[in-house]
Amino acid sequence: MSFVDLSHVVTPGMETYPGLPTPIVTDHLSREAAERLYGPGVTFQIGLVTLCTNTGTYLDVPFHRFADGHDLSGLALERVAGVPAVCVDATGSREIGLDDLDVEPLAGHAVLVRTGHARHFGTPAYAVDHPFLTAAAADRLVRADVACVGIDSLNIDSTDDVERPVHTALLRAGIPIIEHLTNLAALPADGFTFTAVPPKIEGAGTFTVRAFAEVPG
Repeated sequence: MSFVDLSHVVTPGMETYPGLPTPIVTDHLSREAAERLYGPGVTFQIGLVTLCTNTGTYLDVPFHRFADGHDLSGLALERVAGVPAVCVDATGSREIGLDDLDVEPLAGHAVLVRTGHARHFGTPAYAVDHPFLTAAAADRLVRADVACVGIDSLNIDSTDDVERPVHTALLRAGIPIIEHLTNLAALPADGFTFTAVPPKIEGAGTFTVRAFAEVPG
């Protein structure tokens, strides 16, 4: 197996979604302070990170959308760890209906949608005319009982639609969403597994993940 990293690097001050707080990465205990505490040449670093839960590549669970939905502590690992996966090439489309995708065999699979929009991450263009799934596509994925759904774009929904029908349909069905993926062009169409596991945090509906694929060969 080879590993394919599908996550953006989180850096201090980076913007993931316009208007959300950017990360602060600093020292709680610096190496210089550790030497004063432990003695010359004995250094440790303990970091302090202030992070909006929607930073970098992140995962949504039902609590993100619904007050009665489970939070990160209730996420079943079977949905997001070592899951058989497919990667759908939707480059060139803005409204992605997945009309040509045979969803019948995809129960228990991760469905990753490649739009190519990740190339704009970290630039103003990332927030402009981003690709998204249609409500009909979300309904088909729910009926197929997929494990999770990911996309390499600003939002899996159109940001022009305040009702967020894709988030609503998928999260009500208990299907996690992974947004802001990257490097999907390195994946085959199928025959690989997908992992995107967040920390087990009570009371949180989204969090940054290290998403990756395991590809045979």
